[in-house]
Amino acid sequence: MKYRVGIITLSDKGAAGQRTDESGPLIRRMLEEDGRYCVEKEVILSDDREKLESELVCMADEEGMELILTTGGTGFSPRDNTPEATMAVATKNAPGIAEYMRAKSFEITPKGMLSRGVSVIRNRTLIINLPGSPKAVRENLGFILPALGHGLEILLGRGGECGQK
Repeated sequence: MKYRVGIITLSDKGAAGQRTDESGPLIRRMLEEDGRYCVEKEVILSDDREKLESELVCMADEEGMELILTTGGTGFSPRDNTPEATMAVATKNAPGIAEYMRAKSFEITPKGMLSRGVSVIRNRTLIINLPGSPKAVRENLGFILPALGHGLEILLGRGGECGQK
């Protein structure tokens, strides 16, 4: 059974049609190549915190996405609100994913420490903030894909519990 996925790109220019989104489609390709994921919804939103919170709740609670990946809005710009919106809808924190992405990114560039992305759980949905650039998306999603399925198995009760014999 494949995991149901929603992708949200945060970009004022992308939402206004002034920039082509490359990161969202890249996420889709990487997940499809992995084979364990079915991307069911992709949206581009402006960097508006309330709109993002609303979309995260809708995807998780109403549409039943099991994994939501956001791209963009994780930097230091005044309009970068993705981590705050994500934390506002969380029922549990899952900091290890974001911490690992930052640590691995730092091995490539010291600028990796500047990402403010978070990873959380909302009920039975895992939400992970990815950076906005295609290069950083490729690297960061590549870092976490090997362990992601195991975490989703546990979250969704599909087996994979640690320590079971």
